[in-house]
Amino acid sequence: LFRSSADVPAEELKARVQRFIEIDQAWKILGNEETKKDYDLQQRESELTKTWPVDAQVHLKDMSWDNDEECHTFLCRCGGRYTLSKNEAEEVSLVCCDTCSLIIEIIKYS
Repeated sequence: LFRSSADVPAEELKARVQRFIEIDQAWKILGNEETKKDYDLQQRESELTKTWPVDAQVHLKDMSWDNDEECHTFLCRCGGRYTLSKNEAEEVSLVCCDTCSLIIEIIKYS
């Protein structure tokens, strides 16, 4: 498909083609709302685990259900709370406290 020329060496051409493929894949992921949402969640969890250690593991069934706000909640040792919507409960496994920097890992099934 691509040929090297006197202006562009073969190795540089390979690198350019590879970069094009990476950009095309990124466009396909970020251009679709569903795949972008999944990507964002993966990035968020990755950043959280790199930034702060997980303070505790909490079973989803041990969290309280708040009917008014339609979310799961769990009190943090700082007095804040961890909040997880019904939709997030299916996708997210790490949750930040709304007051401090602590993180819990949600265990969905025992």
